[in-house]
Amino acid sequence: MRRVIIPGRNCWTVEETSDAGVLVDARAYYRELYRAAQKARRYIAITGWQFDSDVALMRGEDLGEARGEVRLLPMLDALCRANPELHVYVLAWDFSLLLAMEREWMQHLIFNWTTNERVRFRFDASSPLYGAHHQKLVVIDGAVAFTGGMDVCDCRWDDRDHAVRSPLRCDSGRDPHGPYHDVQAVLTGPVVDKLAELFEARWAHSGGGELRLPKVSRDDVDFHASLPAPPGPVALSRTFGKTLLPPQAAVQEVRALFLDAIGSAERFIYIENQYFSSRAIYQALVRRMRAAGRGRLRVMLVLPQQPEALREQLAMGVAQVRLLRSLEQVARETGHVFGVYCSAGRDDDGTDVYTYIHSKVMVVDDRFLTLGSANTTNRSLGLDSELNLSWEANEDGDAVSRAIRRIRVSLMAEHAGLYGVEPVRVLARAEGGLVDWLDGVAAVGLHRLRPHPMETVFDQSPLLKSLEPEELIIDPEDSVLDESLFEALHRAEDGLFASGIRLLSRWLVGTSTERPHRAILPATTEEDGRPTGG
Repeated sequence: MRRVIIPGRNCWTVEETSDAGVLVDARAYYRELYRAAQKARRYIAITGWQFDSDVALMRGEDLGEARGEVRLLPMLDALCRANPELHVYVLAWDFSLLLAMEREWMQHLIFNWTTNERVRFRFDASSPLYGAHHQKLVVIDGAVAFTGGMDVCDCRWDDRDHAVRSPLRCDSGRDPHGPYHDVQAVLTGPVVDKLAELFEARWAHSGGGELRLPKVSRDDVDFHASLPAPPGPVALSRTFGKTLLPPQAAVQEVRALFLDAIGSAERFIYIENQYFSSRAIYQALVRRMRAAGRGRLRVMLVLPQQPEALREQLAMGVAQVRLLRSLEQVARETGHVFGVYCSAGRDDDGTDVYTYIHSKVMVVDDRFLTLGSANTTNRSLGLDSELNLSWEANEDGDAVSRAIRRIRVSLMAEHAGLYGVEPVRVLARAEGGLVDWLDGVAAVGLHRLRPHPMETVFDQSPLLKSLEPEELIIDPEDSVLDESLFEALHRAEDGLFASGIRLLSRWLVGTSTERPHRAILPATTEEDGRPTGG
């Protein structure tokens, strides 16, 4: 059995856990985050792609467990006022102007000037040009950590039923949003120390200064997960784009992890993800399908019915459909099986209401599982900051393998709307005619599973077809700022032209003028590329 996880190649480190769980959908995550925050003694450290100050963590029947304020920022403020030793650190991506209308305005003032002085909020503008900070991480007292695909922000909350309509899916005075699916992990044990170290480095790199998060001895840490995570050690893999000031080499551990996992597949690959537009992942799947002497592969993808925003439909949606159609053709040519699905509920008028898939999960042969923040896109593999967790079985049928299978089957059953012993038994086998069986379930439309249309907005109108772009730079794997151009400008940085270029680039990506002062990696690197301690 080919091993996937190799420290120094496709992961930063492999660490032990005391306990870990998988939280499926935001109701489960927000509830556990609330519970953990209520017990915080010394610090709560949060970093993410987006935050909203008044998003409610507890809703509906969960409110019966609440103690006081349940909205994010008022809760953090109240906790600090009640506990003089508690500090809160919130680090958010300094987002592009393209997203300004979708974000809460004046967050720096809202978080820093309306709360206790021990609530500290920063925007992080240290990503490469056109890159985003996409890691989602919460660390509390060095005792418990949460990471995965979920941010604490508007329009994310849902439960595993994904009802067509739900008054609980309502944020900040908005109309209720549609069904939404995501996956997060909760961890305790030694792995939390490394995640705290990662936050410290992120905070310093953003210009926030040196931060030393204390480790608190706690005997009251517990959680109620949707599913138990695989037992034993967990690997941490990252993406960081190359930066020139301060000098920072690119880190592409997630890229290597995904490609190695695909290359190791003998029986099947299951992916659920927000996007599928990575050329590297497409090429890895093609190589595996065309590899001589390898077994017949079943590839199953669960994706949103279409990207969420128009700009994404125009760019990544176009690339995604082209890659999916090509993979479908390669599978036919090579004798492999390829199925692409989405999930929907049926409204009273008979129309489908699709669940938006935001999770980032890959399972290979029920012996390898990775989940985290990384999409199967170019930018998640090379440009944006990402963080993934991975588990790998030592042999088929061991405790890790069984746990991975339970997670995969539970997720597939949720998307398909299938419950009961017999359907779950079919999903658990993942052999032979599983994709044909899923195709049949999707085609009938009696449950939640639907065949993915693999269409773009241009396919839906002959008038738009002629306008279909060949490629856009919304999903690059590297920074669009050429290094030689940067160096030329830097040598003449006092010149008017150079200053204008810098100001224009910052305006285009919405970054601040603060400059980071320390490398983002929380560990130095030896000549062989393996991380050292520190």
